[in-house]
Amino acid sequence: MKWSNQGNAIAREVPDDSLALIDVGGDGSERTYSYADLIRQSGAVARGLLKRGLKRGDRIAILSANRAEFLFTFLGTMQAGLVSVPVNWKLPAETVAYIVGDCDAKLVIGDDARLPLAPDTVPKISFDADFSAFLDEGPFTPIEMKPDEPAMFLYTSGSTGRPKGVVLSHYSHIWAMSQRPRRPGPYGARSLVAAPLYHMNGLAMCQTTFSHGDTVVLLPQFTTKGYIEAAARHRVAFLTSVPTMIAMMLREKELLARNDLSAVEAVRMGSAPITQSLIDQVRAVFPKAQISNGYGTTEAGPVVFGPHPDGLPQPELSTGYPHPAVQLRLVREGREVQDEGVLEMKCGALMTHYHNLPEATAKAMTPDGFYRTGDVFRRDENGFFFFVGRADDMFVCGGENIYPGEVEKMLERHPDIHQAAVLPVPDDLKGQKPVAFIVRANGTVLDEQAVKAYALANAPAYQHPRQVFFVDEMPLAGTNKIDKRALAKQIPTGGDLQK
Repeated sequence: MKWSNQGNAIAREVPDDSLALIDVGGDGSERTYSYADLIRQSGAVARGLLKRGLKRGDRIAILSANRAEFLFTFLGTMQAGLVSVPVNWKLPAETVAYIVGDCDAKLVIGDDARLPLAPDTVPKISFDADFSAFLDEGPFTPIEMKPDEPAMFLYTSGSTGRPKGVVLSHYSHIWAMSQRPRRPGPYGARSLVAAPLYHMNGLAMCQTTFSHGDTVVLLPQFTTKGYIEAAARHRVAFLTSVPTMIAMMLREKELLARNDLSAVEAVRMGSAPITQSLIDQVRAVFPKAQISNGYGTTEAGPVVFGPHPDGLPQPELSTGYPHPAVQLRLVREGREVQDEGVLEMKCGALMTHYHNLPEATAKAMTPDGFYRTGDVFRRDENGFFFFVGRADDMFVCGGENIYPGEVEKMLERHPDIHQAAVLPVPDDLKGQKPVAFIVRANGTVLDEQAVKAYALANAPAYQHPRQVFFVDEMPLAGTNKIDKRALAKQIPTGGDLQK
């Protein structure tokens, strides 16, 4: 491996003055940092942490919106032999406090707006107040780390129960970066990151970009206007996103028309299912771009699929063919199958364990070292994989298994439906039945009966939504996926949709 310390995975083959980071601040300001700046600032964080007497393996929580200092702290913490713990600041204060306590953070570093979420029993450093005084400028050699030593904890979103701390070793993401070769072309290709840095999607993109010697364009958080304008102004080549973000962007027809996005070479969507309708819309806006459907997990990293070894073209809705360095299998009812089942995987990016949760770790890992993803996939006759849905999202309607993602894909093939979200509701006769939330395509007047008729004509009858609710836009969870828990709260017990 090229590096032993994950925080040191920064390209050294580019000139010192090469552009590493453009921080597109939320207040309209922009700051730029060279590779020399990135190395100097992350080293100053490492020196500052060690100067405080912190010991190898101590955990440092990061509680902030996306900004340059977040990345300097994330990398510098690992360079110092400490453990980075990015924290989801969109969680309730009680849950943030649980995470800070669960990881036994010795220090919380973040911005003024979010630091108050952390308990005052732990020392804090503010990016906006005392961060510059904390930095200790000077040369720093990143500490040599053993492959299995922890580099970071990433906490799961906690959609059910308490968030779990996924412990990732230095080897895990160094391995992942080694499996993602750089695209040919001059250094400095720009990648736009708006996904929160406490989530694997944006964090892995930044790490890979820095390891390649290219440039991250970083937004504090996602807004459609900010995303489109930053992509145009900075001539971004690579867009990485959650599908919901792209879907929201595509509705802004006038904004898209006013901004030149011709520099975009690739659009990679991941962390949630995509539909044919979304792919078609992306292609219309970015006719020259390569569009890819990414898949990865916090527990096993972002490298899972790749191209077919025989050069067969990848079906557009497929996540790809198994990566040659990754072992995959499908399991149904306790046995391996070839057609459809829960995906299990083994690779170099696997977590070591869930922090302080031996029973959850044992449940997630098989005796022979595979991670049980909980995601249901289908495999076609050529070996390409297709995401079906979460095993725990599946519900039974009158004895029939329904995966919401499959129904959503079907509904979004309707030309007047921009986005669909399907949820189960209790039913005395069927046990559970599907309902749908719909965002209409711009300028359309679709009604409930038309949605039901389309579903009945294009899918098994049991999949059709028994009620349809129209919304202007989908609420987003902290990971920028559709927040189905928020939608569930809007389902009326009688009368109109709750606002």
